[in-house]
Amino acid sequence: MDTDFWGELKNNLRKAVGEHNFTAWIAPLELDRVKDGVATLTVPTNYAGIYVERNFGDQILNEFGALRGNVRRLVFSVSKPKAAPVQISRSEAGDNAQAGVASPVAPRQSLPQSAPRHGASGGDQDMRAKLERMLQPAPLDPNSTFDSFVVGKPNELAHAAARRVARGGKPEFNPLFFYGGVGLGKTHLMHAIAWELQSANPDLNIVYLSAEQFMYRFVQALRDKKMMDFKSLFRNVDVLMVDDVQFIAGKDSTQEEFFHTFNALIEHNKQIILSGECAPNEIKNLPVRISSRLSSGLVVDLHPTDYELRLGILQSKVDTFRAKHPDLEVADGVLEFLAHRISTNVRVLEGALTRLFAFASLVGRQITMELTQDCLADVLRASDRKISIEEIQRCVAEHYNIRLSDMIGPKRVRSFARPRQIAMYLCKKMTSRSLPEIGKRFGGRDHTTVMHAVKRVDELMVQDAQIADDLELLRRALEA
Repeated sequence: MDTDFWGELKNNLRKAVGEHNFTAWIAPLELDRVKDGVATLTVPTNYAGIYVERNFGDQILNEFGALRGNVRRLVFSVSKPKAAPVQISRSEAGDNAQAGVASPVAPRQSLPQSAPRHGASGGDQDMRAKLERMLQPAPLDPNSTFDSFVVGKPNELAHAAARRVARGGKPEFNPLFFYGGVGLGKTHLMHAIAWELQSANPDLNIVYLSAEQFMYRFVQALRDKKMMDFKSLFRNVDVLMVDDVQFIAGKDSTQEEFFHTFNALIEHNKQIILSGECAPNEIKNLPVRISSRLSSGLVVDLHPTDYELRLGILQSKVDTFRAKHPDLEVADGVLEFLAHRISTNVRVLEGALTRLFAFASLVGRQITMELTQDCLADVLRASDRKISIEEIQRCVAEHYNIRLSDMIGPKRVRSFARPRQIAMYLCKKMTSRSLPEIGKRFGGRDHTTVMHAVKRVDELMVQDAQIADDLELLRRALEA
């Protein structure tokens, strides 16, 4: 097969998959041969073959079909030192990927260098192969960049902190810890930082993975008696990003190893970026010495989105879609309707709009209010979930570790009275129930008691940061 053909095919793929994906995954591919309708491509690692097959296999076959039309199947040949090539067919790639555990994401194809970077020996290559099996790379989301992140008041500070860290250089905030509910942009910002750092310095060793994947790799290293390889891998990165760190809480051995890895990187001025569903000191079953270390840098809360931010996100997504489909029509009021109705999760909001785009495109219709309500009936019903007074009472009682009977009972001691006032406040703000009805559900209290509770909690939110944090946490738990 001539090189001009392969070069043309790869150029077409560059346009189809984007520059980042092309550099990480398509550029290393080499065409070995085409025989009997089967194209054999060489890849640098076993995992690379699996990933390319799953994510770009159809596109590669389409390009072969468009240029030559004689390829029906792809086979990936992996060459390893002192070992026979490993063949991965299309069907095998799918089976292997399904059988494995989700791999951590790294924004560059090569792994962090644990061996010396110059003059690598055969022993260094063997070590490298071991590390590669322990932590296989995968690309970051090409859509999760700073350009695609919509900034509003709820995420303004988190965005500014991410931008600052993305400049690189000596860590200013270390660690940088993002926390907040699902779909608020924590992972998006982490990916955006990685893209920015990699763009400025392609040689940076950046590793991004979830805490669950960290634990899996740790357990795997223990089982295979390769803890030195594990330690060498994670302690020789330039930037370590770990998502959902609350997952390691209570897992003694894993959190201990994570703690030592954390300290080693901090001591060597390596940047650490973390995310979790709550602030470090609120993660249950996490030792104080670890939570305090996680809090030693900058801890930033991504607040729930407000209406203006949700509308901005929708408008940005429409603009992106219109760039590819200029004939797209969205009736007045549709975006405003969605921004009002789907308020708890940005991913659900974006997914709803994507479904609308797909439906309207397939059937050739304008996106009207009627189409929106029909197409998204299930999403809108789920978003209409009503929060009850009883649910609020249970949630507050559990948060403050008191009995529900004490909350609604007659006792006026502070340990019961304050949670009672907070529960009344949330009932007023999060339900449509009247003051008399709320008072009735709290042991038959008068509506003026509820009014006093709402006023008092409003005052406390300004005076006491802990009360404000408690209310935010409770609101998130109830809206989840």
